Amino acid sequence: MDFESFNFHLSVAAGLAGAHYETPTPVQAQTIPQVINGRDVIAMAQTGTGKTAAFVLPILNRLVGTKSERVRSLIIAPTRELAEQIHHDIETLGCKTRIKSATVYGGVGINPQIQKLKHADIVVACPGRLLDHIGRNSIDLSQLEVLVIDEADQMFDMGFLPDIRRILKHIPIERQTLLFSATMPLEIRRLARDILKDPKTVQVGITAPADTVSHAFYPVAQHLKTSLLLMLLGKINVRSVLVFTRTKHRAKSLEKKLIGAGYRSASLQGNLSQTRRQAALDGFRDGTFQILVATDIAARGIDVTRISHVINFDIPSTPEAYIHRIGRTGRATCKGQAFTLVTGEDKNMVCAINRIIGSKVEQRTLSAFDYGSPLPNREIRSQGAGIMQRKIYGERKYPNKAESLSKVFIQPKYY
Repeated sequence: MDFESFNFHLSVAAGLAGAHYETPTPVQAQTIPQVINGRDVIAMAQTGTGKTAAFVLPILNRLVGTKSERVRSLIIAPTRELAEQIHHDIETLGCKTRIKSATVYGGVGINPQIQKLKHADIVVACPGRLLDHIGRNSIDLSQLEVLVIDEADQMFDMGFLPDIRRILKHIPIERQTLLFSATMPLEIRRLARDILKDPKTVQVGITAPADTVSHAFYPVAQHLKTSLLLMLLGKINVRSVLVFTRTKHRAKSLEKKLIGAGYRSASLQGNLSQTRRQAALDGFRDGTFQILVATDIAARGIDVTRISHVINFDIPSTPEAYIHRIGRTGRATCKGQAFTLVTGEDKNMVCAINRIIGSKVEQRTLSAFDYGSPLPNREIRSQGAGIMQRKIYGERKYPNKAESLSKVFIQPKYY
């Protein structure tokens, strides 16, 4: 099958050719015909499978050649980075059409958005700012034809489902609805049942990560993570590496340490302005930055084809989040590697990830690394008097606080 079989409008086909799209991915091949035929669709596909084009192309095909003074398609995304990525794909694939797209998200001025909304056929929006525009009457959704909810499971994780239900009250009941999600928790199933009519379900490779990705766990004490990361980076070709942390503060701190070690690095986290976030993402795409350190939420819009390594500095909170993270590498049939630094507190999540992958992930150590290096004195003092009550990494308690902290990790522990 090729894209010619979909009989797209000439203007849409020209955009496809310009973007060098040749063969549809499985999610595109299964979804596009259903959307063209007007069906509601639930598409379950992991990151990196081409799902954005699976809804952008048929929407462009539907809207091309006709004009309305109101918004005709609304795409709801959980983060501004993802919204910008979808908008970019619309502009690329629709470059030969006269269809106009606008993005709507917080963190930037609202007045420029209001002006762009006056001429937009397609709006890509984050829920909070979209509700602001609805409250201001600066967007008219009364003639909406197609609604897309992208990354629905992440919407749920971020607490956006109540906002989505409020938005639904302002759009026509008679519409086409497309819901895309990597996983399908109960709350998303309920949402789908409530808002879709006789949907066609498309399911592509959601139960495990892509087979183009190899995995490895690196057991290590918490206070040695940065040292181990630096040694790992010294053993690979650091061309395009994405590092995940659990918190914004740790992302920024790790960025500084990587820069200090000589790597061209940037961070992507919620405390940055939109301009700085976009600069970090653009620099990572074009190779200005070798390493991007990101939190889960900030990384949702990252669409970089040739990320060679994903390194989980902090293990994700769910196995599904693991799939999302490592889905940033091994894209478009390229090979990728996923490394995860694990501590004693991560044992349950290690088991859960093994289950979702379907096999036990290889656990590795670095022969030259000093796993018995003690916690620095300044960090020992910062731990506080309560440290003796903790059971650290399964080791026995020591009668002396400094001794206990210096011996929390003698050898890597395997699961």
